[in-house]
Amino acid sequence: MPFTADGARPRLEVFVLPGIGEIRAGDDLAAIILAVAGPAASRLADGDILAVTSKIVSKAEGRQVAATDREQAITDETVRVVATRAHPGGVTRIVENRQGLVMAAAGVDASNVAEGTVLLLPADPDASARALCAALRAATGLELGVLITDTVGRPWRDGQTDIAIGAAGVAVLDDLRGTTDAHGRRLDVTVAAVADEIAGAADLIKGKTSGNPVAVIRGLGHLVAAVDAGDRGARRLLRDSANDMFRIGSAEAYAEGYAAGVAAAGGGASAVASASGATREPTTAEDAAELRERAPSTLPKGQDAVTRETPAGDLPGGARSAGANGPEVATHSGSASL
Repeated sequence: MPFTADGARPRLEVFVLPGIGEIRAGDDLAAIILAVAGPAASRLADGDILAVTSKIVSKAEGRQVAATDREQAITDETVRVVATRAHPGGVTRIVENRQGLVMAAAGVDASNVAEGTVLLLPADPDASARALCAALRAATGLELGVLITDTVGRPWRDGQTDIAIGAAGVAVLDDLRGTTDAHGRRLDVTVAAVADEIAGAADLIKGKTSGNPVAVIRGLGHLVAAVDAGDRGARRLLRDSANDMFRIGSAEAYAEGYAAGVAAAGGGASAVASASGATREPTTAEDAAELRERAPSTLPKGQDAVTRETPAGDLPGGARSAGANGPEVATHSGSASL
């Protein structure tokens, strides 16, 4: 809302804590953060939220591992492949990782680490956030919140932004359902992802190359809460499979639907395998390029949508034709009339 109960205009302040320096395995992050923050009374206050870049958490927890092949490290951290795309620079894999996050390369990072090593995400970002938050609160006597942040792309928009992958002592969602808007209309679906919004705001000042991995957000004290070991933290932000309308990539969905159509038309095992070939995971850039050329088992050139109009006879054996209610479309589970 534009004004607080006492008529004052709300104020949001975001600032970095410079001087963190290089973090090594076993370092006490809470002690390091407090050392650069100075006296708690002057640099931190009740209701402050600290946004901490996941990279320094991973380094402190010893998540830097030997890996001569980053691609193998990505495979090892992958639970489910969402989409794979070949490009001039190689192959990009969007996957669900062990933490349940869907992101490029499973969050495996090869930047700012020793040659021949990669950095994995914290094994349990929420547990990391709880431990750090508890240590900071114990040392300062202040009610603080902690977010562990990482950078991700977004399925509908270009560019990357930071999100919260771990949280403690701070609400990650602001459920506005049941309240009314400025015109008295009831809100039925609005649940604000405030932890992600805070992470994005913090990244504006932390930056990617400035060497400032910790930011303080002040002015959102109403979101700071007790540290509860049973709290799901940032895992509450993960959408479950039953409600995930974008479970796989668009080309993968088309290929899967096409293969289902081939099978429905009585195609043999080899035909189905050929039609669904684009859904298998390429292991090299050349392999990915080959799969991309195997039209129509992937999307037609220039098309990037899960569904498309399908004229009669598009599938082998005329498996699909215009339905009684309009053209049919290919989906990841087969076909359906529009």
